[in-house]
Amino acid sequence: MKKRAQDIIAHLKKHGHQAYFAGGCVRDHLRGVAPKDFDIATSAHPAEILKLYPGANTVGAHFGVILIRHHGWDFEIATFRADSEASDGRRPDHVTFTDAKEDAQRRDFTINGMFFDPEKQQVIDYVGGQKDLAKGLIRAIGDPEKRFEEDYLRLMRAIRFATVLDFEIEKNTWQALQLHAPEINQISPERIRDELDRIWLSPRRVKGFDLLVESGLMQAIFPEIITLQGCEQPPQFHPEGDVFTHTRLMLSLLPDEIDSLPLVLSVLFHDIAKPATQTFDQADQRIRFNGHDSLGAQMTADILRRLRYKNEVIEDASLAVKHHMSFINVQDMRTAKLKRMMARPTFPDELELHRVDCLGSNGMLDNYHFIQQKEQEFAAEPLIPPPLINGKDLIALGWKPGPAMGEILLKIQDLQLESTLTTHDEAIEWVKNKLI
Repeated sequence: MKKRAQDIIAHLKKHGHQAYFAGGCVRDHLRGVAPKDFDIATSAHPAEILKLYPGANTVGAHFGVILIRHHGWDFEIATFRADSEASDGRRPDHVTFTDAKEDAQRRDFTINGMFFDPEKQQVIDYVGGQKDLAKGLIRAIGDPEKRFEEDYLRLMRAIRFATVLDFEIEKNTWQALQLHAPEINQISPERIRDELDRIWLSPRRVKGFDLLVESGLMQAIFPEIITLQGCEQPPQFHPEGDVFTHTRLMLSLLPDEIDSLPLVLSVLFHDIAKPATQTFDQADQRIRFNGHDSLGAQMTADILRRLRYKNEVIEDASLAVKHHMSFINVQDMRTAKLKRMMARPTFPDELELHRVDCLGSNGMLDNYHFIQQKEQEFAAEPLIPPPLINGKDLIALGWKPGPAMGEILLKIQDLQLESTLTTHDEAIEWVKNKLI
């Protein structure tokens, strides 16, 4: 990919234009990290780019951006530009084509405002990005308030960069971020969600969580999480403190590398309904949260729909929330019920949620270890094997289709899962005896 990007720059230069790598790929190159993509900035205007790359995607040409496909790779070529004010807080009302120095001034943060000439192996830095990169600082270019007002998504991007890169946010930039945090809801839910996902999947997700809270962005995006602050829990089960403290602690106990977004979301929202269900039981003098699992599943689904998550993410996260209290009873479950539980596609995430839920509270992992033991015990065969008999078999024995047939098939499967019935003939004989 890098070679193809260099080819484009060489082609633009050959025809008399300035052309550099720009933005994140320069930052990553200087950090010694292989860039995931290469954006190109050039003095060539869109019409001139199209002469060199006819048939390119011109959907962003009004803003000076042309998308080309070159040897199987997609590249964004952007003309050096200056942006006008953004009346919608998202995109400039119009752009003016300019030079590299002025183009750098309209970018978001200094570490993203550098250019790189691959032919000369030279960094072109008009904004002090190299210095801030060395210091580990996220600093807005120019006036922080103006930079955020141009695109309020930059509020989220500042948090994301500070989280993923483990950088600090420069003082004036941080103050402007806090000031404008309520404006984040002018941005589409999808764009907010995409930034959040990169925070949640980062090994430093707790840092991102803290920055979202301290900046005011959490209040604007997830006020339900802020409501967890001060929601007290019974100390005999939760010596760590209130629900907010418990949730944050659980985030810190997750493995650094996670590829399951629903798992992180289920940790964030597993106790989201506790404030709404909190009661005090006078009989045993303790706080209770009856039904917080089922209500929490509904709230989780509502919150994730608000951010336009895909249905499969919503379903997996809300199911884990719905079932997170069921682990209390695993050692008393019949084998059939336990196997059905363990056969759920979401079960690996549910089990990990249970593990950090325990470690983030009373530390008791007996049910977790019980499940691990059962996983080994059941490993030799499928948790849910093919059924011994089906509806056709029952009809042949004189049964009529209906609820009773479904119930008897479920009962036979229970006995199969518990190894009471192991063959087709045994199941048929068992049914015949039921008819006597």
